[in-house]
Amino acid sequence: MLLVAAALVSVGLYGALSQQVVVMVMMGLELMIAGVLLALGGFWWFLSPDPSGQVLLLVVLAAMTVEMATGFAIATLLHRRAGSDMTDMATELHE
Repeated sequence: MLLVAAALVSVGLYGALSQQVVVMVMMGLELMIAGVLLALGGFWWFLSPDPSGQVLLLVVLAAMTVEMATGFAIATLLHRRAGSDMTDMATELHE
């Protein structure tokens, strides 16, 4: 389980740092957060096999989906205003 979590974090880090499209960067960040949550869930189950910790991780996962919906809304706004979805154009959102 920890190897899968490490792989998710590694692929997410590569995706977040190597891409210029806003949606791809957000997907890389999402993979990194999912890898961290998987590792935390594995450690929590190993240290204390109580389901309450798993429920907390599900709540954090639900909060992550709300965060991604907000990010996609910002990416849509960027695409509508600038006609591009590159990270270089994201500096113009402060107007």
